[in-house]
Formats: sequence, C-alpha cells, structure tokens
Amino acid sequence: MDRRRCTVEAKRKDGLTEQPEKVSVHVKYKNIEETFSGTTEETWLLLNKFFNELIPSLRIASNLWLSPDLERLAKDLEGIIAFSPEGPNLLLQKNKLTDNETLILWLLAGYMGNKLRLLSTDALSKEELQEKLGKSSKIASTRLGELVKTELVSKTPDDKFKITTFGVLQTQKETLPRIRAKTKTQVDMRSASS
Repeated sequence: MDRRRCTVEAKRKDGLTEQPEKVSVHVKYKNIEETFSGTTEETWLLLNKFFNELIPSLRIASNLWLSPDLERLAKDLEGIIAFSPEGPNLLLQKNKLTDNETLILWLLAGYMGNKLRLLSTDALSKEELQEKLGKSSKIASTRLGELVKTELVSKTPDDKFKITTFGVLQTQKETLPRIRAKTKTQVDMRSASS
C-alpha cells in the first residue's frame, strides 16, 4: 500500500514539474487583431504590453478622427431639414439661402437620411441637385465644383455627389449657425408650431 502511495505521489510531482501548459489569447478591436501564446505569465505580460501601447494610441487616434455626432446633428437640423414618406425636405425658403448653402443642405439631408436608414444612399446626381437648386445646369456644375474644391463634397465613382465627413462637421460648425442667424424668424416659427 505504501508503495502504491509513493507511485501516485511521484506521478503527481512529475505532473507538477512538467512544462507549464500554454495559454493562447486572441484580441480583436476594430481593425486590430492579435494572438498571444505562451505560458500564463508570458501571455499576461504580452497582453499587458499590447494594451499599454495600444490604449494611448487609440485615445490619440480617436481625438484626431473626424466623427459627426448624429444626435447633435439631428438636433442642429431641427426646423431646417425634415423627412417625409416622399424623402427629405428643406424647410427654409430657397431665396434666403445661397446656392452653396442650398446644395450643402440637400447633401446633408441625404447623409442624415442614409445614416437614419430613411434613404438607401447619401449621394445625389448633378441633375437631382440642379432640380433642387432650381438653377441652370451650368450654375449647378459651377457650385458643385466649388464645394468639391473645398473638400466639403466629393464626387462618387458613379458621378454623383455626397457630403464628406469634413463637410458634415464644417457645415455643422459654420454653415448651420450662419443659416440659423439669417433665417432665425423662419426657423423659430417652424419650431414653435411643432
């Protein structure tokens, strides 16, 4: 019996002195993917190093990444743009807006409608924009060219136009306050009637 106990204890000791088991950890965050393998201690150290290097980079990157706040943008657009079963609508009189403001608002409406899943695309053709602007093809082309040149708008591979992320933020920061200031009474009346 003692001999059996010694054999069991010897096997247990051998099991404890064997090579430690390997651990594998897979981390996936956005477009970063990494797998760490080794002993528990090695894997833990590698994982900590990864996060210590990654987190500050992510914070810096997120501070530099242009990302519109859709909830705030929707609030900023109240009384200016609205959606109906027929599509987006500008609630302001066109004669109060410049051509570029009108075009950028229509493209912003396309962007919001697409983000809210009310529209299947955020891009509009030159013809659609010309019709909404109510001006000649030449004027619409010139104004769209100006907006593309300032990087507020981009032309898609299928020759349509869409507002850029930079354009959304610039419009929210500069154009919407200017539009609100010059059309204040009109926007206030619409908001009051809601």
